[in-house]
Amino acid sequence: MKLHKTVFKNYGIVALLLGLGTQAHAQQVDPIKPVTVDSFDVVRDYKPILADAVKIRRSPDMTNKRSYMPKLSYGNVPDKKLDINTGLRELNVQELPFTRTQDPKSNYAKFGIGNLGTILGEAYIAVEDYQDLRFGGYVKHLNQKGSLDDQKFSRQEVGVFARRVMPGFTIDGTLGYNRYATRFYGNPVDIANISLNPAREAQNFNDIYFLGELVSNYDPNNTEALSYSAKIDAYTYSDKYKASENSIALSGYLNKRLKAFNVGGNVAVDINSIGGAGNVQGDKKINNSLATINPYISFKGTNYTLTFGANLVSEFGDSTRFNIFPSAEIDFALVPTYMHLFGGITGGAKKASYKSFTQQNPYLGPDLNFQNMIERLSFFGGIKGNAGATFGYKAKVMYKSIEGLPLFVNNENTPFQFDVVYDGNANDKVKYFGIEGELNVRLSQLINIGGRLNIDNYTTVSQEEAWFTPKLRVAANARFNISDKLYIDAEALFHGLSYAKAYDYDVSLLNSGISNPSAVIPNSYHKVNIPEFFDLNAGAEYKATSQLGIFVKVNNIFNKEYERYLYYPKMGFNMIGGVNFSF
Repeated sequence: MKLHKTVFKNYGIVALLLGLGTQAHAQQVDPIKPVTVDSFDVVRDYKPILADAVKIRRSPDMTNKRSYMPKLSYGNVPDKKLDINTGLRELNVQELPFTRTQDPKSNYAKFGIGNLGTILGEAYIAVEDYQDLRFGGYVKHLNQKGSLDDQKFSRQEVGVFARRVMPGFTIDGTLGYNRYATRFYGNPVDIANISLNPAREAQNFNDIYFLGELVSNYDPNNTEALSYSAKIDAYTYSDKYKASENSIALSGYLNKRLKAFNVGGNVAVDINSIGGAGNVQGDKKINNSLATINPYISFKGTNYTLTFGANLVSEFGDSTRFNIFPSAEIDFALVPTYMHLFGGITGGAKKASYKSFTQQNPYLGPDLNFQNMIERLSFFGGIKGNAGATFGYKAKVMYKSIEGLPLFVNNENTPFQFDVVYDGNANDKVKYFGIEGELNVRLSQLINIGGRLNIDNYTTVSQEEAWFTPKLRVAANARFNISDKLYIDAEALFHGLSYAKAYDYDVSLLNSGISNPSAVIPNSYHKVNIPEFFDLNAGAEYKATSQLGIFVKVNNIFNKEYERYLYYPKMGFNMIGGVNFSF
């Protein structure tokens, strides 16, 4: 009985194996008869089980990729990070763009009024309907009247512009007219109730200018293509009296990249004539022109850039002079992008211009002398870098040897007007040491802060001081994007102590309230302080709709009538508000 059970058991196992083999053979696909499934039994619900990551023994296949990857170019996108390619370019601290929900509008009109008789009007129109063409125009007006007698200011600007993008190059140009009007309102201390400036005459400046440029377009498919540009800068400038200036400057640029090298040069010719100056007699004009050639070769390594060249400057016209200055610089990436060391040595000439002088100080007297400033040697070095697009910095140390440093001084007989004097000559030169620092921080989408520090120290030769030049200047700006409709801006400016020339006058020689040239007491010159000042300005704009906005601007919040130049205090607290319309 036991034996039969064992035999039956063995037979059962063999039968089961044979059945499985038959079933497996039946599952083979018949190439003629398709396989069909008539029914199936659900044994349990399907529950996928993910294996632990540590149990995966084979890495995923990452070799799948596109056969063609296009090379993208972002040549038309402005880079808001600090420039880290060269140590020569000056960084202009500026705000980073903020994301706005409103569609940007090309055209706008603005109107505002405020205290001190302030009237503001602006209009800007641009046609941007074409992909490769943009043109338009603008007009601006601003006038104010301070609390002092004849403390008046007026400014007008009118211009048209156009820009055309061609397949290989881009052309743009601007034709405009600027006018600035004021009065000699400076009032030196009265002596025995007799004013040294009884007339307070008017002064205005008219500037008609044209700027044009042709520049090659960047070709992403040919990084070694020749790049070039040509520029023209022409203007005619005059005041209410006899002074005038005509200038036309032509400049060009060529650069050829040869693997790791860049070879090129800059060429410029500035033909300039000035009338009503003290350098000449009668109605003649002086010719003060410059020609500059700057050849260079640059080598770019993995983490550094070396540039060597020279500045060849020729002064021609009524006087001639030729100078050759060195030009070399290095930029080394101590930590690429984040920290760069830079330095160099250079030199050059800066044209003496009636336009540039009056834009700094509009209260110049007649019969000025003009002399170009020469930087014999200029050393610079520093550190700069970025941390993404949210933080940028730059610190720079400079040393210069200067010949013909222009300075403003009060005229002896008419102290409400200014002369231009020059310090440093061919033998003894002015020594300059300066420190410059810049910072730009974007804390978030809401806050952007920028600042600039300048420390300037001049060792003069013939002049006791570098007149009206503070040793310390600090400028800061901030923008707060409170919401999609409210924006707040703030600006702060600090100027340290500076100095001016002043004289004493003999009361008995002042006749009928009119200043007499002989009224100046001989050898009465003395140095006076121009106190430091802090100026804070703020503004806000509220976008009531996508097209209509309301703005307010407050200047000189602390109401300090500080002086930039002796006898000419600035306006006190002033506020302007109005509306702007985008279309």
